Amino acid sequence: MELNEFLRGKSAALAFSGGTDSALLLAAAVKAGCRVQPYFVDSAFQPRFERRDAERLASQLGVELRVIEARPLEEEPVRANGPLRCYYCKKMIFTALVKAAAADGFAEVWDGTNASDDAADRPGMRALAELKVTSPLRLCGLTKADVRRMSGELGLFTAQKPAYACLATRVPAGTPLDAETLGRVEQAEGALMAMGFSDLRVRVLGRLGRLQLPAGQLEEAARRHKEITGALAPWFDGVLLDLAPRKEE
Repeated sequence: MELNEFLRGKSAALAFSGGTDSALLLAAAVKAGCRVQPYFVDSAFQPRFERRDAERLASQLGVELRVIEARPLEEEPVRANGPLRCYYCKKMIFTALVKAAAADGFAEVWDGTNASDDAADRPGMRALAELKVTSPLRLCGLTKADVRRMSGELGLFTAQKPAYACLATRVPAGTPLDAETLGRVEQAEGALMAMGFSDLRVRVLGRLGRLQLPAGQLEEAARRHKEITGALAPWFDGVLLDLAPRKEE
């Protein structure tokens, strides 16, 4: 089914992260004349720039962005960071979103999962299924490449925006999560972006940070190792450069 055909005449709430997938879905829904309401879930797991991007795109499209505050670190199964952490987190967040959507008169909730996302590797998708959240991009067979192409055709600034998984993914499974560690990651990654690096991750190894970069940025990172170590010194005692190029998540 074509996305426009799916969207025609629909009314729905949209979990809007500010990322490429949900941005395309929001833009396409607005263009199709849908009654669509985007919701951004603000928590310690999202960096501040994601909210800014969500606000920017909603403003450009002429729709109101509603913000839901969430505190996933108050949930023990989330804080413990076990193998099902994403499931418990998604269940909590989308339960709140479904409730807010219902109060605003929306019976259907969408998210931006696309056809490239592997359900077997994403426990959070189980939570979406249990809450009957619909994934239009996935249902219409749109892959990540399709999403980027269509976003470019619509002139969206998110068309080539790197994927940015939640901050909790930087902490090894089984290591408890806390706001201080997530804050260190966010600030360290922000400092690296300010230096011109992109599409990166700073993985937590105790007080060390393991830097993952795309292949084209590894040589520059090695050359600027002293600068990088100094920039990240407020948050990490040392920085390890992963020589394996980072692949998009």
